[in-house]
Amino acid sequence: MEVFLFPDFTAMDFVGPVEALQRLPETTVRYVSVKGGLVQNKQGLRIMTERAEDVPSNLLLIPGGMGTRRLAFDATLVDLLREKAKQANDVLTVCTGAVLLGKTGLLDGLRATSNKKAMDWVKATCPDVLWQDVARWVQDDKYYTASGVTAGIDMALGFIRDRYGRETAERIARGMEYVWNDDPARDPFARVS
Repeated sequence: MEVFLFPDFTAMDFVGPVEALQRLPETTVRYVSVKGGLVQNKQGLRIMTERAEDVPSNLLLIPGGMGTRRLAFDATLVDLLREKAKQANDVLTVCTGAVLLGKTGLLDGLRATSNKKAMDWVKATCPDVLWQDVARWVQDDKYYTASGVTAGIDMALGFIRDRYGRETAERIARGMEYVWNDDPARDPFARVS
């Protein structure tokens, strides 16, 4: 699997899902970015990455973070993500990582979700996506999008359930000592009118 990183990523957006997904057999995690090299977030976490176009995509994970606010309008990054997402068998996003994928046009007309605190910006930035206000995560076609931060773990376990069975997802959750919210519609952080 490939984790696409960029400056000012939110670490928990990918660390939690990676913890679950790397427990699958024969899973190798590779960290990629536009140019490769060290990528750092605001908390000082630095990750060495490979150049994204040098790594074939099978399962692509795109975290969110404050860096998405600027990068959503970076044509080079959006073009690269479009190609990576087209190649991948499955694409998972967490938080505002959905906006980066949304800017590729690949989510147009599909259901998706993102961090509820950023939903006004998300909807304005990608108006052709069918944004779901009440959803812990959403699966539409090969795309899985999760709400904010820890929702990525629930989504990753939901993805594992869909691909490898409920028993596998529950075993991984127990191994992580994680209480899995296995219902994507149960969203305690949704803005309810």
